[in-house]
Amino acid sequence: MGEIVAESGRRLLRACGALSAAAVVLVVGCSSEGGRTAKGTAGTQPGSGAGTRGSSPPAAEAPAAAPSAPVTPTALDFTPDPGRAPKTAADARRMALAVVAGPDAWGADYVERVPHLADGFWPVLGGDCTWRTGVSPATVLHSVTARSEVPASAGRAALRVAATVTVHRTETDADWEMARTLEEALRCPDQILGPGERVTALRSIGSPFGTGGNFTATDSLGEMGTYRSSAFKGGQKYTWFQSRVGQVTVATVVKGAPGHGEQEVTHAQVQALVAMTDRAKAQLEAPR
Repeated sequence: MGEIVAESGRRLLRACGALSAAAVVLVVGCSSEGGRTAKGTAGTQPGSGAGTRGSSPPAAEAPAAAPSAPVTPTALDFTPDPGRAPKTAADARRMALAVVAGPDAWGADYVERVPHLADGFWPVLGGDCTWRTGVSPATVLHSVTARSEVPASAGRAALRVAATVTVHRTETDADWEMARTLEEALRCPDQILGPGERVTALRSIGSPFGTGGNFTATDSLGEMGTYRSSAFKGGQKYTWFQSRVGQVTVATVVKGAPGHGEQEVTHAQVQALVAMTDRAKAQLEAPR
């Protein structure tokens, strides 16, 4: 069990590194147990401080060993099995539902938002920088979004989050989705999300495997901006994190709300993203 916890912590730390490169401060997420190392000093035995009459002088203590440098992965620990790749919409839907993160992946305070699942939903960013419901392209086998939230309470507005899984026909198709997502923020830094909701000053940055600290996915990206809602005054932090593993993309989005600490929320977002990345790998690779 200790090895499982440590590996989970290491995956969270690697995801933090990639998203930090996207100018996201992940202080809470990047301080998980998996990132701590023990000191290399030896304990002192009782009575070993000064020699006593008739005893040999104490031996000189050996210098403490320098801590070993962490091993940097040179390739993604993922080998897809072509036989497990979804080829039909039904297979893709089964996989997407198995991968998408519900409230349990975000944290104890999160519950399902009603409606919870948007199955087959495909949003499109129009030329006027407004998001509308569209038709999924032929390159997509299936896409599903799971909506969760932390309900409003005394001093805190409702915090709304979502996780999306998209299964493409090919890895190249998934790669193109990552590129289009990056382009959308450049084309429309100010976007209308829906009635009474918008994001401003949106910016994005990508981190392929091995760059910017990304050692958990084939590719990753982050979007950051200011979320504004008619439900409350002032702006809140908006973040969209997305990763690709083979032909599958996974994404998490947070619309900040008054009363919720940014560090705690970011940790939950990274945690949900890592959970989906691991699930996608488990679905696509050969059993070990």
